[in-house]
Amino acid sequence: MNPQMNRRSFLRTTTGVVISSQFGVNILHAKNKGDKLRLAIIGSGGKGTDHLHCVDKARDIVVAHCDIDTTRQGIVPATWPDSRFYQDYRKLLDKEMKNIDAVMVATPDHSHYQPTALAMAAGKHCYTQKPLVHTVWEARQLALGVQKHKVATQMGNQGRSGEGDRLIYEYVNSGMLGDVAEIHCVTNRPIWPQGGPRPTGEDPVPANIDWDLWLGPAPTRPFKKDIYHYFNWRGFYDFGGGALADMACHTLDSIFLSMNPGVPKSVEVLEIYKHSPDMFPAGAIFRWVFPAGTLPNGKPRPELTIYWYEGKLLKDGKEVPALERVRRPAKLDPERKMPESGNVYFGSKADLLIQGDYGDSSRIVTAPGEAAVGKPPKLLPRNPDGSGDYGQYAEWRRACVGDKDWKHPGSNFTYAAPFTEAILLGNIALRVGKLGEKLEYDATAMKFTNSEEANRYLNKDYRKGWEPLKLG
Repeated sequence: MNPQMNRRSFLRTTTGVVISSQFGVNILHAKNKGDKLRLAIIGSGGKGTDHLHCVDKARDIVVAHCDIDTTRQGIVPATWPDSRFYQDYRKLLDKEMKNIDAVMVATPDHSHYQPTALAMAAGKHCYTQKPLVHTVWEARQLALGVQKHKVATQMGNQGRSGEGDRLIYEYVNSGMLGDVAEIHCVTNRPIWPQGGPRPTGEDPVPANIDWDLWLGPAPTRPFKKDIYHYFNWRGFYDFGGGALADMACHTLDSIFLSMNPGVPKSVEVLEIYKHSPDMFPAGAIFRWVFPAGTLPNGKPRPELTIYWYEGKLLKDGKEVPALERVRRPAKLDPERKMPESGNVYFGSKADLLIQGDYGDSSRIVTAPGEAAVGKPPKLLPRNPDGSGDYGQYAEWRRACVGDKDWKHPGSNFTYAAPFTEAILLGNIALRVGKLGEKLEYDATAMKFTNSEEANRYLNKDYRKGWEPLKLG
């Protein structure tokens, strides 16, 4: 691994050519309001299909698109017949940088960082799917990069643009809950395989797939049909972030918006079920502790503890949903089921129950027969384009074309990078795998103070030729 590599040497090593004048800044400024964005789509299959539909709805232009699978070009050939297709994003960026204003990235997690960093270094606006990156070091680099280059950025956690998270912010910052010191979060993920051994054997690579490009910075391993590509890569440490990195960028988003917790001072794993060195477990419980701080409204808040429950766990020798471990609000009707995905905010005045990954339905918990509590006062403006993929895209787009400041998008990298770092620290505790061992974290130094083993996982070893570009 060589994080000191600059962008010119990266592209010389990986494509055999050097970008020079093509790295000039080519951003749409305020005087160009209303112009169409010219985009490069990296990952036009899978989640990238949603990116394509957003671009089409906004009547923007896909100048070039990329996927390691030649069969996964989505609506591009029919909608933008002049768009140039590449299998290798490095070649796309080498050839097309001068022709584009912005880049959207929807590769597997392990390949998020490099195309995002290269585009930012060239002064291009970036929209990158959640989880923003694969390692803590990568998160720090994007946080530094956005401050340096001041491009419009957005992480693809689509609930951030909607009503739900903003309403939760208002419950917290209006004081209706009192002091919130504990929050419990649950997901029904994984819905893909986790907790198994490393697959054995090898299958022929189909002609439409470039397997070496799919691996990218990850260690080489044989191709296995229907194991990694298209979707099940999420369960493998080398490629994904498991249920935590996949869903916490949604389910914890309201917490980071409303509570302003920053980076935790400690993280630990309380339970693990069916864990293996190659794959994330079938189920787990995590706990982070964040230092006391200040709410977005400027008022002090106490130390905050967040719990996360995922997958399946054991109870009395039987496999049960992790949901059964979640702490219930004291006033909740005993007959009412807890949500399979959502949060519970425990406050000194009231508890807030949230159903859904995007803060879809939130209400103050009242006892049976007790009058319902109304909604809080409106404290935040709403996104005119709502939540979902297009709402998130449109909010970012307004900053790209100069209608808004580069910091306008709600999940810009200044917000999304430390948020992602906090989540990834949980996965580091999982890799260490010592139940109940509290890993103490020094956020300023970006290191664990009581575990050199944990420090090994703050970044990863990059395959030769895929060394990361350093932004800060």
